[in-house]
Amino acid sequence: MKYSKLFGKTIKTTPRDVKIASHKLLYQAGFIRESAAGRFFYLPLGMMARDKMVKVIEEEMNEAGAQKILAPVLHPLELWKKTNRTESVSFELMTIKDRNGSSFALGGTAEEMMVDLVKKFSLSYRDLPFQIYQFSQKFRDEMRARGGLLRLREFLMKDGYSFHADEADFKKEYEKMKLVYSRIFDRLGLKTIIVESDNGYIGGEYCHEFIMESEVGESRYLYTDDNKYAAHEDVAKFLKDEKNADDKELPLKQVAAPRGKTMADGVKFHKLPLWRQIKDVLYVSEKGKYILAIIRGDFTVNEIKLKNLTGAIELRHATDDEIRELGSEPGFISPVGIDKKVQVVADDSLRTIKNAYGGSNKKNQDLLNINIDRDYQSGIEGDIALAQAGYLSLTGQKLLAGKGIEVGNIFQLGYHYSKKMDAKFIDKDGKEKFYYMGCYGIGVDRTLAAVVEKYHDDQGIIWPETAAPYKIHLIALGKEEKIYAEAERLYEQLQSQGVEVLYDDRTDVNAGEKFADADLIGAPYRAVVSEKSLKAGGVEVKRRGSKESEIVGMKDLEKYI
Repeated sequence: MKYSKLFGKTIKTTPRDVKIASHKLLYQAGFIRESAAGRFFYLPLGMMARDKMVKVIEEEMNEAGAQKILAPVLHPLELWKKTNRTESVSFELMTIKDRNGSSFALGGTAEEMMVDLVKKFSLSYRDLPFQIYQFSQKFRDEMRARGGLLRLREFLMKDGYSFHADEADFKKEYEKMKLVYSRIFDRLGLKTIIVESDNGYIGGEYCHEFIMESEVGESRYLYTDDNKYAAHEDVAKFLKDEKNADDKELPLKQVAAPRGKTMADGVKFHKLPLWRQIKDVLYVSEKGKYILAIIRGDFTVNEIKLKNLTGAIELRHATDDEIRELGSEPGFISPVGIDKKVQVVADDSLRTIKNAYGGSNKKNQDLLNINIDRDYQSGIEGDIALAQAGYLSLTGQKLLAGKGIEVGNIFQLGYHYSKKMDAKFIDKDGKEKFYYMGCYGIGVDRTLAAVVEKYHDDQGIIWPETAAPYKIHLIALGKEEKIYAEAERLYEQLQSQGVEVLYDDRTDVNAGEKFADADLIGAPYRAVVSEKSLKAGGVEVKRRGSKESEIVGMKDLEKYI
């Protein structure tokens, strides 16, 4: 491609809201332009880079035995209703009606569609296992699109779905896909860490994210120094140390407590440690159900764990008026004597303490010597605590904090969809059995942004060769016709050899601007034809990111790179 004919040139300025490096550089280098919030045009350079990534993913998926298909973008809404995801997906689900009044979901993920497809065939155990995958546009009505390509409302995803006879067979595929995904990201130059994560509305019992460490990422995780444990903060577990669990239970006592509403106010007033105080957080679910989460005072409630434990889809904090309507008081909530319509969910850390203190559901009145089972009962008990750096893992190692960009994920689905959609195969014994399933996704746009976040400098992008739109950025430098004639011959030569080359053929632009554009676009090699290089017998070649250049013979350039 000749730069003079390229649609989408470089630009020096960026909009005010462009903050992070990948967004800024992809915009300045002419790879992307925003249409509406969270929706982008890919310009020719951007399409070439994205297509390169798609090719890498496709090669590895095909090598692993997966088979490429394509599903419609519009999903019949009745399929989503069968799995209750019209409710569980909440605000992210986008729907549309056609002229006949039929309702569709704009595909945000395709589990229902793939199960519906497989049901159209009469399969037996002999046909299993198999994995089908696609590259398709996904639509999610994100509350807050941000970071250019990092959080979009419309994006390209590689999503794959495997079908198995049983869990044992699925686990083999799951472990294989960990290796496949690691190879994909390695080829794209990304070092990723595999962390346990939350399934969210996808369903199933467990999943893992592939995260590239980056300060601009939204995924926060905890890990141990030996790399034997890594988990997203949504699901990370930690050791809850015993405090005074062997103490004798003392009589429950109500005392006057003219204090403020915060946990710190309670510590200051009673002159007792924070860990002995009960933290009470009253939530309201999407169905209007009241849920009181109680936990040891030095811990924080993890709302994702709380949702999973209670089956709630959405949670919000109760208002002061709602708290009072239940006969309690903001800042003085207690599980002791709380209204029966409130579901009490206790963190298992409350088993590590005795004789706790906290509110009494009355203003300026506290309770001392509160003990679980004796003074209150929990409707549900489990782990609802947020893990944090410095806590100990279950094996006793200190947890370290990490942050990064989620570029891929793999999910165990089990029977979650096959049972809800009555999807069965014929087993060896001639009986119908439900498919055991897995799901595997890669966000292509986010991966592209992650590559740029990792590979750039102050001048622009530094593309790894596997993702670069062009391998060589060829520049003709000077005013003499012979320079442009030689550059043109080299351009034709490289193209005939199958080398992807972007040729800056402009005659009205100075050297500094051409070099700046080359650095910004970030091709792995820059080749300059000038009077100086011709006198030296060739072309001046420099790797992007390197300070050194060398003269290479015109005929030897393809071999050199």
